[in-house]
Amino acid sequence: MKKRSTGFVFTKHTPKKQSPFERLFEVFQELITHTSGDFDEAIDWLRELDKEYNLTTDDYTIDDFIEDLKKKGFIREEFIPEGDGTGDGKAKTSLTEKLERQLRKRALDQIFGKLKRSGAGNHKTKHAGRGDEQTGEFRNYQFGDPLSNISMTESFKNAQINQGIDNFSMTENDLVVEETSFKAQMSTVLMIDISHSMILYGEDRITPAKKVAMALSELITTRYPKDTIDILVFGNDAWPITIKDLPYLNVGPYHTNTVAGLKLAMDMLRRKRNTNKQIFMITDGKPSCLNMPNGDYYKNSNGLDPYIVNKCYAMASQARKLHIPITTFMIANDPYLQQFVDRFTEANQGKAFYTGLQGLGEMIFTDYETNRKKKLRG
Repeated sequence: MKKRSTGFVFTKHTPKKQSPFERLFEVFQELITHTSGDFDEAIDWLRELDKEYNLTTDDYTIDDFIEDLKKKGFIREEFIPEGDGTGDGKAKTSLTEKLERQLRKRALDQIFGKLKRSGAGNHKTKHAGRGDEQTGEFRNYQFGDPLSNISMTESFKNAQINQGIDNFSMTENDLVVEETSFKAQMSTVLMIDISHSMILYGEDRITPAKKVAMALSELITTRYPKDTIDILVFGNDAWPITIKDLPYLNVGPYHTNTVAGLKLAMDMLRRKRNTNKQIFMITDGKPSCLNMPNGDYYKNSNGLDPYIVNKCYAMASQARKLHIPITTFMIANDPYLQQFVDRFTEANQGKAFYTGLQGLGEMIFTDYETNRKKKLRG
């Protein structure tokens, strides 16, 4: 689009032609996410796809692509000596921080790319007052208003109207301030179910969940730096992971200890200073495990065990008393399990979304935006 003095002239958009590296890099990023950071497995898949779809040419091969990954700083080779008990004397290829960051950015673009960007910390509320975000609305100056909020343009305009140009002067009655709105700061804990059921029946639920976690963490850390995000995974137990760990996340031979996940999430949020706190939980909805006082596990995968689900309801009520809403993203189409999620949500007075894998990211983003309302004091 080119600007002229008389307006705008729209020109035809020609998509940017991809280089051989860029074309392969797009496929490789998807594969490395599915393989949980296993470089060798991702390259094996890439070679298979190349055989089927002719992704490379004689002038640019998979080996050339690997060399470019090294040159561009996306991968590195580490030699692990055979004698130290951890290696076989061969070089191991691993991802660099640059590639991990690129995977998060790609996930953000994939899931939220069509959404309009907003400024850092720009979480709007329905309340206006003394805050730090200008709304574009004006009112008369009141004693105690920060001088930085005075709109000189509007104030001069008032003074000219009220006093006239020939005898120009400005009084307190001429001053106009621009309204500001409060920007809520949010502390979020994202819980991800990594139980074995997340890959049952040939349906990969963990990769979309992982992409959502990468996208949400990138969104918050880059666009809303005043907010915080913590991530935990739960199987037989629950434990925190870092943003850096996300590309390598995988399921295990675990049951689903939802109670342990909720306990850890609330412990994390108790340490946060932000007034606004929330929990997002991505799960297939079936709790099947509890920690016992003697250190053992109580497990039951057959249906919904009343002992386990009642503990879940109690945790939901506890979070409600702490003013921590829980938003559950249920990624399994099972009416029986939806009944549990409904009752769990009622106990917390939170929200529940019954979503397919395709719309998961957009739904989490939407809820992240709309959940953030700051209560004014007084």
